[in-house]
Amino acid sequence: MSIVSSNVYDQFAGGLDDQAVNVLIEAARLIGQSLEPRVAIQGLLEILSNRLQLERGRVLLQDKSSKELHIQYAYDLSEEEQARGTYALGEGVTGKVMASGNIALIPNVALEPTYLARVTTSTQIGTKPIAYIAVPIIQEERTIGVLAVHPVSSEQAKLKMDLFVLQILSQMICQVLQINNMVKQKTELLLNENKMLRDGKSSESIPIGIQGKSPTFLNAVQKATLAAKSDAAVLLNGESGSGKEKFARIIHQLSDRSDYPFICINCAAIPEQLLESELFGHERGSFTGATSNRVGKFELASGGTLFLDEIGDMPLELQSKLLRVLQEKSIQKIGSNRDVAVDVRIISATNKNLEMAVNSGEFRLDLFYRLNVVKIGLPPLRERKEDIRLLTLHFLNRGNQRYQRNVILTPEALDVLEGYPWPGNIRQLENVIERAVIMSDYDIIAVSQLQTILSEEANIDIDSNNKANAAHAPGGFYAEIPAYPGPIRGYAKVQENEGPRIMEALQKANGNKTAAAKLLGMTPRQLHYRIKKLEISANLPVFPGYTAS
Repeated sequence: MSIVSSNVYDQFAGGLDDQAVNVLIEAARLIGQSLEPRVAIQGLLEILSNRLQLERGRVLLQDKSSKELHIQYAYDLSEEEQARGTYALGEGVTGKVMASGNIALIPNVALEPTYLARVTTSTQIGTKPIAYIAVPIIQEERTIGVLAVHPVSSEQAKLKMDLFVLQILSQMICQVLQINNMVKQKTELLLNENKMLRDGKSSESIPIGIQGKSPTFLNAVQKATLAAKSDAAVLLNGESGSGKEKFARIIHQLSDRSDYPFICINCAAIPEQLLESELFGHERGSFTGATSNRVGKFELASGGTLFLDEIGDMPLELQSKLLRVLQEKSIQKIGSNRDVAVDVRIISATNKNLEMAVNSGEFRLDLFYRLNVVKIGLPPLRERKEDIRLLTLHFLNRGNQRYQRNVILTPEALDVLEGYPWPGNIRQLENVIERAVIMSDYDIIAVSQLQTILSEEANIDIDSNNKANAAHAPGGFYAEIPAYPGPIRGYAKVQENEGPRIMEALQKANGNKTAAAKLLGMTPRQLHYRIKKLEISANLPVFPGYTAS
């Protein structure tokens, strides 16, 4: 017996005989005709039996709950024989191939004590030597099953040629299984998506354009709906990215002013010396660079709504001028003494604690009272986890339409999104989904892709950035945002002293890289990267006492 720990593709490059070449061509043609596993995989096993005399072929897959290997597809095996073909991980030759990812090549199973004659019994073995080849089916460095056959010929050159063909066909089988799994997931997800969209669809109490069903969110929606019926000033308080501008637009759309303009201005994004001109306008020649008359935001919004975002960053001097406008309902352009009447509904927003800013003398108390007639607190996304899936599907649908894609998320990927703390709130979630739609190579966004994106996001200290923005308001709005506890992490620098620890984990896991990665607290991709960088031999012998060949 020999255990083959590495692939043998290079041994036969350009050296396949005509029969092997014809088998591969016929196998490719079969898969091209049908990707249904029952048809494609059993057809491949039949080709192996009829063309290469690789008999009693079977494909064993792992049960998700019991973790045992079961024969899922077979050729020339009775139902009773298939039922007997069950192995625990690491049990017998087949179980060890599954656990290690190595290949087993046994010229005579009667002489191999670790071979368990569950499918091919001792009476079938008789006096004629029966060979056995078991090849792992590997998907993205993870063993997902085993392809096993009994070659009629035990001649060494023929066995190596058979082994080469089996490795290629194991990859074909892997593709068939992967595509079938993707189709199943897509069907299931589409059904779930339709249900979620039906469950979360807009009702009379939820304005069109916003998504959510969590109690804290619905409370904010109710307040916004009631506020829209009046002309009272509204103050929206919430973290960056929590949807303050969206709520402001909803209030405007539900109000009697919806036929008039909705004008936005970000008080933190415009230099102090230009902000007054942006708000009130200016006359030509009133200051250097004023080469023409300018209409300010108040005039543009007259009859409608003016949204003052980041109002907490407005300079004190300008706060007094804004207060006068709110009291007098008129403005004076820079360089003019003429009052211009304006009829504007004010909605302001801040990510700061304005009460604390008033106490510290950085925000006018009288202006605070003018703006804070109706206060609506918008919850951060981490406090409305019930809405993450609904928002994700909303952004996914929009991304698919915008970029003409048709991608979906796996259930595991949705779980990752629900477990992330989202310091950047809805805006960050929208950005992550958009990037995933654009960068996805396939029609399904997997966990690994989201982990990569979120690892990159983790390099941005959103929490510190938010606190810096709120520095003028001691004891401000922002609470401590917990670090994400999940498996999302970047590639730390590889240390030379990691080698023994990795080898120990591989030995404990019987060479299974996925299991070893879990022991080390890494992803399989991170472990593979370290194995490569440290030049560690990850293919440990499966059967003690035999050398790899």
